Amino acid sequence: MGTSESDGGAQEGEIGILQRRRIEAAIIAPIYAGMVREIGEARAQAILDAAISQAAIDAGRGFAERTEGGTSLKTFQDLQSLWTQDDALEIEVLRASETHFDYNVRRCRYAETYREMGLGPIGHLLSCNRDGVFCQGYDPRITLQRTQTLMEGAEHCDFRYRFDAEAAKP
Repeated sequence: MGTSESDGGAQEGEIGILQRRRIEAAIIAPIYAGMVREIGEARAQAILDAAISQAAIDAGRGFAERTEGGTSLKTFQDLQSLWTQDDALEIEVLRASETHFDYNVRRCRYAETYREMGLGPIGHLLSCNRDGVFCQGYDPRITLQRTQTLMEGAEHCDFRYRFDAEAAKP
């Protein structure tokens, strides 16, 4: 992706999200291993989940702040190219409207990357869990329902985003 997810803005010449996630995972892996040794796997995963979830919310806020004219499900849909860049995801869009954005991911190079790095057991924390909470930061009127992921062994990920115009926006 040509944007900096951490600050929510486009920066020319920056690496894509897939490459960014690989670098982040390489840094996180030894820290996570140390945490597991010191405090156990369950606690280490909870800490990692909380930290990455908060980073995703913050990233969503950053993108929202830079969205001219305000956020909507349409502006959210426009961001998808950032995550699919570099053939990171192969998606099949089923429905894209002002209130629904439904698609299936048929191939996920994020999952493949984490497995190659030996991080498959925490790949959902490093990547998948970001998806729903990113919405909270971007526009809390957008919610995600997903029942399965490639990361967890399904044949595809089923992304079902909904936009509730009646919901209060902070």
